[in-house]
Amino acid sequence: MRVISKARLRQFWETSGYEDSEGPLRAWHTHISHRTVAWRSWSEVKTQYGSGSLVGTCVVFNIGGNKYRLVARILYPSQKVFILRVMTHVEYDKDSWKKDCGCYETRPNKPHAGGKPDTAKPQKRGK
Repeated sequence: MRVISKARLRQFWETSGYEDSEGPLRAWHTHISHRTVAWRSWSEVKTQYGSGSLVGTCVVFNIGGNKYRLVARILYPSQKVFILRVMTHVEYDKDSWKKDCGCYETRPNKPHAGGKPDTAKPQKRGK
């Protein structure tokens, strides 16, 4: 899997008071980035990370003995993991992150070759 981006992890562990998250976050990144990790579905993620949770379209990983939470969006076809947010368990419990991360928003339609989303209604087929 390709993790986007490690800078968000680094920003968190370099924040005063969260220095102890560096080891667990580095370990998570190293594991996820390994060439042998190629998840194709949520069930494969859950098999490796039993304490992980699916929240809307986001995956929440427990980091550092459940002290921290890492919220990500996984795009299985392109093998990318987008880090949306890293926070303490206390911040996680406040639930404001769900709106910030867009975990319950619907995904936009894929654009056609012209670059505009497909908003046309499907045509009815004749008998």
